[in-house]
Amino acid sequence: MMQLIKMAFRDLLRNKRRSFFSSLALGMGLALLLLMAATVSGEIRGAMDTSIRLDSGHLQVRAKTYDANKNSVAYEDLIANPNEVAAKIASLEPVSVATPRLFASGILSDRDETTGIRILGIDTSSPAMAPFKDGMLTGKYLENDDRSGILIGETLANKLSLKAGDAVNLLANTSNGDVDQQLFTIRGIFTTHTPAFDEYTVLMPLAKAQAITKTEDHASAIFVLLKNSDQVDNVKNALQTEQLQVVTYLKMNEVLLQTEEFSRGYMVLIYLIVLAITAAVIVNTLIMSVFERTREIGILSAIGMKSTRIMSLFFIESSFLAIGGIFAGLIIGGIMVYFASTVGFYIGNYGATSMLIGERIYAYLTLKDAIDLTIMAFIVAILAALYPAIMAARLEPVEAMRGGKI
Repeated sequence: MMQLIKMAFRDLLRNKRRSFFSSLALGMGLALLLLMAATVSGEIRGAMDTSIRLDSGHLQVRAKTYDANKNSVAYEDLIANPNEVAAKIASLEPVSVATPRLFASGILSDRDETTGIRILGIDTSSPAMAPFKDGMLTGKYLENDDRSGILIGETLANKLSLKAGDAVNLLANTSNGDVDQQLFTIRGIFTTHTPAFDEYTVLMPLAKAQAITKTEDHASAIFVLLKNSDQVDNVKNALQTEQLQVVTYLKMNEVLLQTEEFSRGYMVLIYLIVLAITAAVIVNTLIMSVFERTREIGILSAIGMKSTRIMSLFFIESSFLAIGGIFAGLIIGGIMVYFASTVGFYIGNYGATSMLIGERIYAYLTLKDAIDLTIMAFIVAILAALYPAIMAARLEPVEAMRGGKI
């Protein structure tokens, strides 16, 4: 075996440039795959984290009849005494934050421009509001006793050319099926760096949201953040009652999970296409090696080297190319992924509303993806040697030593 390894290494060094670029081709292919895998994982991971922080929480406790798709504010679909319910939930050890929220549909108008929005009634003092406090761009944050102020997202402000201090008219659905309206002052503009959220969300104190929707002392849901997401099922079981439903972040983000599953499916196809292209380079390198060493292979066969050992020689050469390519790919890919995970890719607002994808995607490479792609690249490189190895093994010794046709 050591003799074959030495021969394979010597044969690759005969044409250093060709061997180098063959390994580099595999390395660039692997680096590209690592970046692609990290980008997809980072996009899904970021969207899930954003949804948990801004919209779904780890859990939401709702009335049994509440339908999140309808933003109903009918009394029978809401939780009564939400502050008391939230306080009881917050007393559980795994719970980090529990705060009531009221969701309602509305229309925001400024002069001749109008747009549909979602009203989000919040406890402005809750730690769960940190993303909004930290994201204030202009103006000031809300107080719980503010009865005429609202916050709007940067995307919505740009859409309607609004700024802090402007007065806007807000229409909202009420619990009795009517529509109420009031003139509000924009206290400030925030950004969550999530255009899909910032474009349609208007924040106001919970008490004021209850007043304009005529849902006094009621809330749509209790927004719950946990200290550890692994405790979701345990907390859900502890909170489940006949009057309330407890919905986990996995259930609320089903579209995101389905997108992840679909993405991983078609990414496998893209992986194979990229690896097939790089394998073609290795195949070409080894075939050229067979043509250049036809006489040598014939001599080896004539002195008794078996076909299986000749094939093994080419598989070892391919292994060397694969190892060099994988080493280069991990270095190049690591640099690319590091850049993409720290600087990210700016995508702006591309119109997706079913998922809260931020305006910038940060790569996130898992150890499993790195190992799987490395193994896949190695296997493809070895398989690339199969055809050249068979060509070499099938050479007739006499014909090969004469430099005959393969």
